[in-house]
Amino acid sequence: MPEESADKSIQQVRLQTILDQLETGTAEQTRKLLSSLNPAEIAHMLESFPAGPRTLLWELVQPEDFGEVLVHVADEVRAGLIKGMETGELVAATEGLEADDLADLLLDLPRAVGEEVLRSMDLHDRQRLEAVLHYPEDTAGGLMNVDTVTVRADVSLDVVLRYLRLRGEMPELTDSLMVVDRYDTCIGLLPLTTLLTMDPELSVAAVMDHEVKGIPAEASATEVAKRFEDLDLVSAPVVNESGQLLGRITIDDVVDVIRESADHSLLSMAGLDEDDDIFAPVIQSARSRAVWLGVNLLTAFLASWVIGLFENTIQQVVALAVLMPIVASMGGIAGSQTLIIVIRGLAMGRIGGANARWLLAKELAVSLLNGLLWSVVVAAIAIAWFQNYDIGLVIAAALIANLACAALAGLLIPLFLNRIGVDPALAGNVLLTTVTDVVGFTVFLGLGTLVLL
Repeated sequence: MPEESADKSIQQVRLQTILDQLETGTAEQTRKLLSSLNPAEIAHMLESFPAGPRTLLWELVQPEDFGEVLVHVADEVRAGLIKGMETGELVAATEGLEADDLADLLLDLPRAVGEEVLRSMDLHDRQRLEAVLHYPEDTAGGLMNVDTVTVRADVSLDVVLRYLRLRGEMPELTDSLMVVDRYDTCIGLLPLTTLLTMDPELSVAAVMDHEVKGIPAEASATEVAKRFEDLDLVSAPVVNESGQLLGRITIDDVVDVIRESADHSLLSMAGLDEDDDIFAPVIQSARSRAVWLGVNLLTAFLASWVIGLFENTIQQVVALAVLMPIVASMGGIAGSQTLIIVIRGLAMGRIGGANARWLLAKELAVSLLNGLLWSVVVAAIAIAWFQNYDIGLVIAAALIANLACAALAGLLIPLFLNRIGVDPALAGNVLLTTVTDVVGFTVFLGLGTLVLL
């Protein structure tokens, strides 16, 4: 954590320095500062400014960094930067990019520019790009880099070493060479540590790793991240249905997947997108959030309608109106706790039909235990406040019932949404809030009507 805090402090200092330089017109100093940063850091700076200063800052970025920076910025920011660039600048920006990065960028370029980029590439590079574009970007095929080093199993380690010296350079993050047969089927890996430490006279077949299996090109990005986590991989081969080697995925791509997944889970609960520009124009941001607010408004009217059914009860027992928010709030918090656990479990592949019942029993037990604990506390406060034992009994019973219902909803809602193909992080929170509000108000006011009137 101290290291993370230090990084954030450095970023804030850079941000303030650039802001001061832009305001004082010392563009050359800003240009020097940007040239000392890597593309990812430049992208962070660009995302930290609104449209006007961002445009000025982009003009000070070195042209040779354009491509890498565009790859790192959020989609909405990238679209704005691309809109202000000339065709020649965009074509030049794509030069030297890895096939997987170029595939991501190409999808955001204007059609005419994309065609110009393809025409400017040689046949080999175009084929590599097409191999990546063939698969959706959130699959192993979309994440892979086709720049791999392959060797045959029947050659000696000495031959491999001489081949690598002749080659002269290696793709970034290469920790293993891909071992293939004459049909390009991936049959194993040759770790560089093994290559460098074993007897050069030994064959590749004698020392290669036969256990590591290729990742299917159609596998989802989440599956890829889990494979890397479980096996502590730095890189892994990607294969087609026949087992033929297509490319490889490296740990830097997986880190991006993990970060994007975390951002998605957090922001989706508020109806936001991880690729949104935080400094987007007011009208644009308001429009994107209006739909979500409208959905919440409908659920709020539903809860209000339930309250309206007990209007006479509330008029006669004002204490119920005072205590209503407690029941709904406690249910909402308890349900959110279960909801977050289940969404995380689904994302990591740890929850399914086989163990859902065990989790349900556990969450119900936790909610009932907390319900009993806090119902006693709330009931005691309500009795002392309103000098009425019946009110304490009503709110205690309502709390226990609503917390149990919240646990049930917090588990079943994301499981149901996941089964029908809807992102639980996007819709789960709204549905959960509706359930806990409606059930909480109905139980509390219903019991109040029965007991107090």
